[in-house]
Amino acid sequence: MALLRSGWLWRQTSVLKRWKLNWCDLWVDGSLCFYKSDSRRELEQRINLKMTCIDVRSGLECGGVIPPESNPRENIIVVHLKDGSTLSLCANSEDESLAWKLTLLDTKRNPMFTYDPYDDSYQAVPLNNYRTVYFTPGAGPGVHQVVVQKDPFDDIAESVALGILAGVAAGTAMRSFLWMPFFFC
Repeated sequence: MALLRSGWLWRQTSVLKRWKLNWCDLWVDGSLCFYKSDSRRELEQRINLKMTCIDVRSGLECGGVIPPESNPRENIIVVHLKDGSTLSLCANSEDESLAWKLTLLDTKRNPMFTYDPYDDSYQAVPLNNYRTVYFTPGAGPGVHQVVVQKDPFDDIAESVALGILAGVAAGTAMRSFLWMPFFFC
């Protein structure tokens, strides 16, 4: 999976509302991951922005959030989630805060597109936890191939449902044939 943005961010804890410094990674599938260090060994929290994010605000748009000491209010980023909670972050500068906000909004809104050579068209691929995205370098400079691997168990429910429907139809037909000798006697 491709990494969109990473860096150190201050994150406000949900219980005690204290600020702590975390390494943050934003992946192309919309996962926002927080680690204790930049070695990425201890994952503290993972948030899927494509599924849970409602809005992202930064700077003076964030009312009621007190930034950590020695940081101005313009560095604050607040991510509003679907369950009603908020994720408060603080960048190192106002420019970095705006860059994080725009990247978070782009990740939340933009789907992934793949090229279908048979139809000569691009198709939107919804990214979720059941698909894996690989980026490989293409033939020329600046050209990248995107491979989306689909979960092999996605189509099982459709075939099971079709089998159940066929079984019900066969059972109904056979039941009506079993009563036929009684009607002619």
